[in-house]
Order: sequence, then C-alpha cells, then structure tokens
Amino acid sequence: MSQTYDPDVTPGGPWSTRELTGLIIRKMSVSEMHNNVYLLTCRTSGAQLLIDAADEAERIRDLVAVGGSGLDHLVTTHQHWDHVRALVEVTKDLSPETHAGEDDASSLPQLPDHRLRHGDRIAFGDAVLDVVHLRGHTPGSVALAYDDPDGHVHLFSGDSLFPGGVGNTKMAGQSFQALFADVTQRVFDVYDDDTWVYPGHGSDTTLGTERPHLDEWRERGW
Repeated sequence: MSQTYDPDVTPGGPWSTRELTGLIIRKMSVSEMHNNVYLLTCRTSGAQLLIDAADEAERIRDLVAVGGSGLDHLVTTHQHWDHVRALVEVTKDLSPETHAGEDDASSLPQLPDHRLRHGDRIAFGDAVLDVVHLRGHTPGSVALAYDDPDGHVHLFSGDSLFPGGVGNTKMAGQSFQALFADVTQRVFDVYDDDTWVYPGHGSDTTLGTERPHLDEWRERGW
C-alpha cells in the first residue's frame, strides 16, 4: 500500500492516490461544498468506477484520464444536488453504466441504468463493491464497501457517516433514528475497526476511531 496517501484534499488542489494490491483509489475535492469525488481503478484490468460526479466535470474527466482510458461505472451515493452537478455531463462524455440507490433514483437529474438495493454487488474488472443501503440522510443513500483481500475493508460512505458522527438529519424527510440504526447495524455491526471510511466531504476516518462514540451520538441525536 502506498504510504503517501493524504486524505485531506482541497477544492482545486491535487487529488490524492492510495495504492492497494488490486485497486487504486484516487480522491479529489470539488466545489465550494468540498465534495469528495473518488475514482477506483482495478489494477489488473484497468476498469474504472467513479463515485459521485459532484461538480467540475472537466476536472473529473482529467482524473479519469489519469487512471486509464475510460470510465466503466459511475455510482451516485445519494440524490442531493451537491453530489450530482456533473452527473449529466460526465455521463454524456464518458458513457459509463450509472448506478444509484433505488429509492433515490427518480430524484436524480437523469435516471440510472441500475437501481441499487442493500446487498447488491458491483463488479469492475477483478474488483467488487458491496452495496450498503443506509436510510435516513436520504431514502436511497448507499455506501460502497471494498474488501481488500490483502488488507482491510474500504468503505465509501457518501453523506451517511463522517468523522464525528452520522450525516445531517435536520431537514424535512430525514431521520436520525433511521440513519443511526442503519449505520450501527449495517456498518459497525458488520465491519471491523480497521475499516477505512471515505466520506462525501472532508477527511477520512476509521470505524475503530468512531466506534467508542456511538452511545454519545445516540444520546445527542445527531
């Protein structure tokens, strides 16, 4: 694994690269909202998957070009506007298969090719991502888990889990109780402390760092 990976990327700045045995992870920040965009490249096949075409389509195209010759899949973690501003343009330019949670799909600027449910899997080359449906931030939010055969799980959590707590649940239609229950039962109860979490904004964390604070999150209600 590369030891040069820096989880603290900034809008307009360079992306950061993490090299695993079978997968290369590139993380880039875009827009005034500091959205994270992730490009995953299978090392054996060169197949590529993008997580959240949030904004700045030109920079996303540059990121994809660094990884390889094209984009095979594009996954939208949830329907919120700041995560989909470049979705239509990137899809038009690069023609990936598109994926989103079943309960968010109809609210996207374009309908996805595949509607994801909890327990689904997305394969690109030799890499496989497990789909984790996390309700509460939006009805169809999904996280994606890559189980590194030579390491630990890498979890791309969208806006459902961050350093210091779960995602925002203060807007109409959101539910802290639902999100906390799903994050507890479908993430913390399933994956171990070494699991690395890549959120939709800001820096990374691990489940081991966050696990001792679950009771605190429950009591404060956010």
